[in-house]
Order: sequence, then structure tokens, then C-alpha cells
Amino acid sequence: MTDLRRPAPSEHAEYYAGYIALVPDGDISAILLDQLGDTVQLLRSIPEDRETYRYQDDKWTLREVVGHLIDTERVFAYRALAMAREDEIDLPGMDQDAWSASSNAADRPLRDLVEEWVSVRRSNVHLFATLPVGSGARTGRASGHDFTVRSFPWIIAGHELWHRDLIRRDYLADA
Repeated sequence: MTDLRRPAPSEHAEYYAGYIALVPDGDISAILLDQLGDTVQLLRSIPEDRETYRYQDDKWTLREVVGHLIDTERVFAYRALAMAREDEIDLPGMDQDAWSASSNAADRPLRDLVEEWVSVRRSNVHLFATLPVGSGARTGRASGHDFTVRSFPWIIAGHELWHRDLIRRDYLADA
């Protein structure tokens, strides 16, 4: 198994430090798997009439938030995979608002989006748990910043935790 310990601040863009700080210490593959159950339970508890709720006019619906989780997890996992395979390309950034506007997440039932996210997460847990020895320290560039492979599962986990808290606070607090 590869070394996927918590990354140092020098191993990722500063922007992601807040996400990584949300993740408890431990085996990141186990953390990602545990999160899966917790987030699925939360998302499956959302009433159907709340799926298209926006807490402000310019904010995403709950469906769009889950679509965003799917998209970003795929992007971060691809970055980790490309760097683990020592692809030396500078990987592009992702305009989350443009991606959301171009997706059909707003038109899909939340239960379908949750099932897709579960598939993506399980695939990524397997990816991270089976990376070659030594690949966690491999580096690459994405969005003009240097990253290590090991930074991405931590970013994924923190990004999910951030959105899970946002869902509870801004989407479900008055439900």
C-alpha cells in the first residue's frame, strides 16, 4: 500500500488547506469509506420536495450540490491517478459553476445522484487503497499548483465534509 498520510501544507495549493483540516487523523481510505455511509444517510433523509430548494437565489439546489460532489471527486481522483502514473502534464482547473450549469444534476432525482456518487466514492476508495507503493509522494501540477498524489484523497474527504456541513446548515436547518 502507498503512503497516504496527511499531506504537509507544501503538498497542495493553499486553497485546500481548510478542507484537509476538517478531516480527522487516520487511514484516509477508511475515512473515505466511513464518510460514504454518513453522507448517504444524510442525503437519503432529505424529503423529495426539498431536492430543488435553494437557500438563496444564486445558490445551487441540493441536487446540484450532489452533482458538484460527483464532478469534483472525479476530477480530484483523476488528478491523483495521472500523477501516480507519472503523467507530466499540467492538469487543467475546473470552473465549478460552468460545470454545474452544463450538467443535468438539477433535472435528476436525488436518489439517482446519490447512487452515482456512491459508485464514484467506492471506486475511488479502491483506487487509493491500491495505489503502488511510493506513489503517494509523487508530484504533479494541476491548476498551476504543485500537488502530491496523497493530497487528493484528503482534499476529497474535506470537500465532502465541508459540503455535508453546508447541507445541514443552509439547506436543512429550517426543514
